[in-house]
Amino acid sequence: MRLNFMWSILWPDGVVRCPRCGSENVFFLSTRKIWKCKAKHGKQQFSVKVGTVLEDSPIALGKWLSAFWLIANAKNGISSYELHRSIGVTQKTAWFMLHRIRLAMQDGSIEKFSGKVEADETFIGGRARNMHADKRAKTRSL
Repeated sequence: MRLNFMWSILWPDGVVRCPRCGSENVFFLSTRKIWKCKAKHGKQQFSVKVGTVLEDSPIALGKWLSAFWLIANAKNGISSYELHRSIGVTQKTAWFMLHRIRLAMQDGSIEKFSGKVEADETFIGGRARNMHADKRAKTRSL
């Protein structure tokens, strides 16, 4: 199921291609959960992690997807200690994962949403008398 999710993201048309040469002449090694390109070039083997922030990481795909979900659903962010307790990895590994995910978000590789936004909860400012005059004018306009 996790592999199917990653397949649909990496190859939306359903055709698996080699990330090195672009060849469609690949076959799946089910025992190792990787593909092998039949073209003659270096690094013929590849997995769903190639070309993503998950590349060169020994951490299981399920733990990465759990970390993505926890970070996306944490209202005030998440610490490496909280992540390590939640997904069952060491704190050092959780710190590494957080940095990789934050790097991907900072990169701009994730497209921003556009259109109308609906929020179910919001908090605006404090008391007007404690604000500077220009801040008061802005909060009144909301």
